[in-house]
Amino acid sequence: MAKRAAEIWFVYILRCVDGTLYTGITKDLARRTRQHNDGVAARYTRSRRPVKRVYHEPQHSQSMALKREAAIKKLTRQKKLALIRQANKGTPEGRTSRKRLPASAGYVGAVRSP
Repeated sequence: MAKRAAEIWFVYILRCVDGTLYTGITKDLARRTRQHNDGVAARYTRSRRPVKRVYHEPQHSQSMALKREAAIKKLTRQKKLALIRQANKGTPEGRTSRKRLPASAGYVGAVRSP
């Protein structure tokens, strides 16, 4: 049986129109954010649109993304906001930093996890 090519999964945080934060995982950030704004993603975000993606980080597998999502969800709101601020430090508002993973990790151009 052939091995599957490495897949990049992302953990992301959205800021909802009411100021709340939503954390999730996906393989396609743009599509998933669009789904949240179209009201066809998570029930939580349907009544809190529009949403804005304020943070994301790559993970090497779905399993790792789910574990990181769970860890982020356990953080206090203040710690989540600090995570967002740290990632966005020195970039225009609303954009995540463009720190690159080492090429040896196989994810050139991805945002490094803190």
